[in-house]
Amino acid sequence: MTYIRAGERFVYLSVIQDLYNNEIVAWRLSKRNDLSLVQDTLRQLSQRMDLRGVTLHSDQGFQYTSTSFNRTLQQLGVRGSHSRRGNCLDNACIESFFSHLKTEKIYLQQAANPAEVEQQVSEYIAFYNHDQFQKKLNNRSPVEYRETVVA
Repeated sequence: MTYIRAGERFVYLSVIQDLYNNEIVAWRLSKRNDLSLVQDTLRQLSQRMDLRGVTLHSDQGFQYTSTSFNRTLQQLGVRGSHSRRGNCLDNACIESFFSHLKTEKIYLQQAANPAEVEQQVSEYIAFYNHDQFQKKLNNRSPVEYRETVVA
C-alpha cells in the first residue's frame, strides 16, 4: 500500500505483484486507507484466477493482520505471509515498484484529482507489465517473460 497526492488530497494504492515475474496482477485506488481497499484488490484478482495454494505476502499493516482479511484469505485458499516487524527489506519488491511508479510517472505529472491519479497508475502499470524490461527476467518485460516461459 502506498499513498499518492491528488491535488490537495491523497489517494491510496493497493497492489498485488506476482513475484514469479514481477507482474502487477491486481490494483485498486481508494480515497481511504482501509480494509475494504485491500479486500477489493484481492477480490479483483480472485475473479480472474483461482488463488488456492497461493501465498500472499504483505507487511504487518492493520488491514493485512485483521481477522476479516485473514478470513477472506482462508475462504479463497490463500496462505498469508507477513514481513518481520520493522524489516522493510521483506517487502523490497513492491517498495521498488512503488518507487519506480512515483519517480517515473507520478512525480513528473502531478495529478490534480483522483481521476488523474487513476489514469497515471493505469498507464504506468500497463507500461511496467508490457514494456519495462528487467535484467532478472532476461531483459524481458514481466508479461513477455511469463508468455515465453509458458510457450
